[in-house]
Amino acid sequence: MTPVILETKHLTKEFKGFTAVSDVNLQVQRGHIHALIGPNGAGKTTCFNLLTKFLIPTSGQILFNGRDITSLKPSQIARQGVIRSFQISAVFPHLTVLENVRIGLQRKLGTSFHFWKSEKSLNKLNDRAMELLAEVDLTSFADSVTVDLPYGRKRALEIATTLGMEPELMLLDEPTQGMGHEDVHRVTDLIKKVSAGRTILMVEHNMSVVSGICDKISVLQRGALLAEGTYAEVSSNPQVMEAYMGTSAGALEGAH
Repeated sequence: MTPVILETKHLTKEFKGFTAVSDVNLQVQRGHIHALIGPNGAGKTTCFNLLTKFLIPTSGQILFNGRDITSLKPSQIARQGVIRSFQISAVFPHLTVLENVRIGLQRKLGTSFHFWKSEKSLNKLNDRAMELLAEVDLTSFADSVTVDLPYGRKRALEIATTLGMEPELMLLDEPTQGMGHEDVHRVTDLIKKVSAGRTILMVEHNMSVVSGICDKISVLQRGALLAEGTYAEVSSNPQVMEAYMGTSAGALEGAH
């Protein structure tokens, strides 16, 4: 049995009488690509915000590597190795792709504000930054200004900066949202590639992405866990079909 890296116990979040996440017991196994799916308003993003401590749970527990992290701050969780892609996304549109990744690496070193001190340490970061760009197929874009990158490449850059933080658990929030078919395909391949030796938990609408790369899928509906299993198990579950579109399985196949 693969060890569990992240676990929630009875995780619940209420907003003024509305329960957005209801008694969710989630187990993410080490080395897996695990997807959180569900119709709009199912509570997926709220769940992500609870896991990264952007929201405080009303009740329940979050365990990472068996340690209770429920009361930790977002920065403390990031230091433990739980990194969400947008937390360090490419926020400097007028810097080059290489410079953006380097800033991510400096955050990891805790030297964000002393990077003019030593050219030697900067060059060391350059080598690591180029390795990360190679990992996400952005080597040829190293000197491009980030604002000029196509959308799919920007998401690849986000993934590179996230990798720079050395995540043990990587949280991807709708990594293919708003993309054309070619970009979706590229980013899906990229997620599969960077998942080697890592654990990924992702919120994703695109079922073809989920079916192609995920080991396990948890389906949320109205804040509660509706079903869990492989894509084959989940997609043939009558309750899941109904949650997505009432009756036919076709909509689940093509649900975005």
